[in-house]
Amino acid sequence: GGAGRSVCMVSDFFYPNMGGVESHIYQLSQCLIERGHKVLVVTHAYGGRRGVRYLSNGLKVYYLPLRVMYNQSTATTLFHSLPLLRCIFLRERVSVVHAHSSFSAMAHDALFHAKTMGLRTVFTDHSLFGFADVSSVLTNKLLTVSLCDTNHIICVSYTSKENTVLRAALDPRIVSVIPNAVDPTDFTPDPSRRDDGTVTIVVVSRLVYRKGIDLLSGIIPELCQKYPELHFLVGGEGPKRIVLEEVRERYQLHDRVRLLGALEHQDVRNVLVQGHIFLNTSLTEAFCMAIVEAASCGLQVVSTKVGGIPEVLPENLIILCEPSVKSLCDGLEKAIAQLRSGTLPSPEAVHNKVKTFYTWRDVAERTEKVYERVAGEKVLPMNERLDRLISHCGPVTGYIFALLAVLNFLFLVFLRWMTPDSIIDVAIDATGPKGAWTKQYFSGKKGRVKEEPPIS
Repeated sequence: GGAGRSVCMVSDFFYPNMGGVESHIYQLSQCLIERGHKVLVVTHAYGGRRGVRYLSNGLKVYYLPLRVMYNQSTATTLFHSLPLLRCIFLRERVSVVHAHSSFSAMAHDALFHAKTMGLRTVFTDHSLFGFADVSSVLTNKLLTVSLCDTNHIICVSYTSKENTVLRAALDPRIVSVIPNAVDPTDFTPDPSRRDDGTVTIVVVSRLVYRKGIDLLSGIIPELCQKYPELHFLVGGEGPKRIVLEEVRERYQLHDRVRLLGALEHQDVRNVLVQGHIFLNTSLTEAFCMAIVEAASCGLQVVSTKVGGIPEVLPENLIILCEPSVKSLCDGLEKAIAQLRSGTLPSPEAVHNKVKTFYTWRDVAERTEKVYERVAGEKVLPMNERLDRLISHCGPVTGYIFALLAVLNFLFLVFLRWMTPDSIIDVAIDATGPKGAWTKQYFSGKKGRVKEEPPIS
């Protein structure tokens, strides 16, 4: 569709950090490049990784030297990042700024600056929160501010859309649902890897409260007592690990409960294929990638029915339970019974079904439609933007952010006077299979690109 756009993905969460948001941005970018767009990623420096780097197909990544606060998210002051981001948006001729994750301060910063500069903005919300705890009240406020004048918002599930529309008081028409994808070639079954003399239940999850690890600690002793051939394989790390270790200790289950610790994403598949049943005990979840990966490996999925999970798999591939020990135990017993009686479909059959559900190509096509749609929309001029902030965000927050928007605009005017747009050089386009990244612009051993001095 249309000419290739120049899209800038912005988030604090990107490679070398590993996780759902990171791989989402990478995969989506690769598919958009394949479809003829130019894509760059802006994130913060990770250790010695700063300046400009190229990933495959000329996906250009700017690692900005901004201070990190906590959880790998940058500190926000709304101003210190403007000179850097303005420079990047201009020299890369960016037409759409696509920010990811409500927990990323840099994402909110970039949206703010992009609007001041008159660029189109898109935001993908990857999470689902409650309305109650302090951090979500603050994040709700920030989200209301960020989203009230953003052109388009993408959510990963219908539940997440409802949640976001309510939290940020949005017009539902500017919110689209585009589910996450799984690369099915990464998650193929291998029945030879599992021991059919036992029943193995696999759990792959961060070991934190939100993922229902306390429920898991109630399920393990209950079922291990009832089924002597049952084994649990747990991948993941986190503060709740100690709870599982205590259970293992108290019930002498060392030979039957294996705690594998943190897993790299590429190792997940090799853990999944060792199991018969995949268990997910999450208490909140926008869209659960893990259960799609497990189903793609041919496991029977048993999961809590919270958040967007009931939308993810058709009901013949998942057993949904209430988030209670009793309900989950019942669900697991049902799966064990089906396994023993041989009524479960073969791993191959399940894989072939799941691989058609969520593909990155599909995600990229649908995201491209969003870009096409926003390209035809106007960015609110300053006076309308201030009205929108004040009317949408409440008397106090609204006026504070309206003031910040004015200061942001004045700072931009000052920067334009210091270095006019016309003297900022245009970066060479590196993207695509024949892009500049494949040619020899590299000087010396460091692999630095001549035309791009590292950002100081």
